[in-house]
Amino acid sequence: MIPQSLLLTRAPEAGVEDLQTYRDAGGYDALKTSLASLTPPNIIQILAAAELRGRGGAAFPVSRKWELARAAESDVKYVVANGGEHEPGSRKDRLLISQFPHKVIEGLAIAAFATGAHAGYLYIIEDMADALASAQRAIADARAAGFLGSNILGSGFSFDIEIALAPPTYVAGEETAALEVIEGRKAWPRKKPPYPGQSGLFGKPTTINNVETLAAVPAILRHGPDYYKSLGVRGGAGTFLVTLDERVARPGVYEIPVGTPFREAIERFGAGVKSGRPIKAILPALSSRFLPAAALDTPMTPDAVRAAGSGLGCAGISFIEEGESIVPRVLQISQFFMKEQCGQCSACRMETNTLAMVMKNVAAGNGGEYAAQIDKIINFAKGKGYCSLIEMAAAPVQSALALFPEDFAAAAAGR
Repeated sequence: MIPQSLLLTRAPEAGVEDLQTYRDAGGYDALKTSLASLTPPNIIQILAAAELRGRGGAAFPVSRKWELARAAESDVKYVVANGGEHEPGSRKDRLLISQFPHKVIEGLAIAAFATGAHAGYLYIIEDMADALASAQRAIADARAAGFLGSNILGSGFSFDIEIALAPPTYVAGEETAALEVIEGRKAWPRKKPPYPGQSGLFGKPTTINNVETLAAVPAILRHGPDYYKSLGVRGGAGTFLVTLDERVARPGVYEIPVGTPFREAIERFGAGVKSGRPIKAILPALSSRFLPAAALDTPMTPDAVRAAGSGLGCAGISFIEEGESIVPRVLQISQFFMKEQCGQCSACRMETNTLAMVMKNVAAGNGGEYAAQIDKIINFAKGKGYCSLIEMAAAPVQSALALFPEDFAAAAAGR
């Protein structure tokens, strides 16, 4: 029987999915098939038919990213599984590496074969001790079983994985910052272009995918793109992971159909709002724009959420309840981005520090000309900087002010 859950195939209390358990459920069969009877273009065509999109936030079609890497002319290429998750409210990547490491390893090996790479890295935040231990054990077991190393399964294809540890900072999860860390430097994003697919690790073409993206690949190849697509609803394809925070009755990480509306995710999977109060605004991820309660029935697909005025990001879903001012939450987010900006770009340093200062004054009842200050600094910084943190820091503040100006006015007036 083909499962409905392709990523979270064991309950959390069941512990780590070891190699034998994974193989008993068909694990590494997709790698075997790929090496024995598929070509790199075949694999990429299957992912295109499945409409798999990146789960790291950008939602870029995986088939296009892999095809660009496959077509790149180079004698050396790399693949990277990005598990650099350090955003409050998201725990999906940590969970996957900790409990389902072989899904990520098999997906990364298939990515290497499809793109022409022979070396890969599993990139993990250094404070994820449980994930690190799980990954180390799984890589050693996969290597001993012949799924990594030289001449894998007698195919002539060789590929192996190293673990790279990142500092516990938010920016370290940005893909070019990850490359800098792997090369032994600070977690500072690179100026783009060139993009990693053109010049990545050590100047060579590099394919970087979020660990959730890679974990879905083996299941797609085993069960077929049509089945994978059929798991989605309301125009979505496949499944994805969402993290529901402590405001729901049953918080946790859930695998749900792509296209599930926000309201259904909260009520069906999270068992509803813990307090019982209506939702006033929803935040799809810390780096996204707030959406009003009227958007609760928006299907969670990248395109639908973008059309509603926000983005899914890493799907760490939180919300504001009726009767609650949005200002304290915006202050918290502003202070997070102020702390987590890497310091490389002056425009980002200026914006994040100014937004946090303005929000602190508003929350303290001393707002002054806060709206003009917010608009001025966001407009000044827009489009500057080496990564998208400038936009991420601005989005929650700007959207909250537009949706709930009365909350800002009341707080600024000390009411």
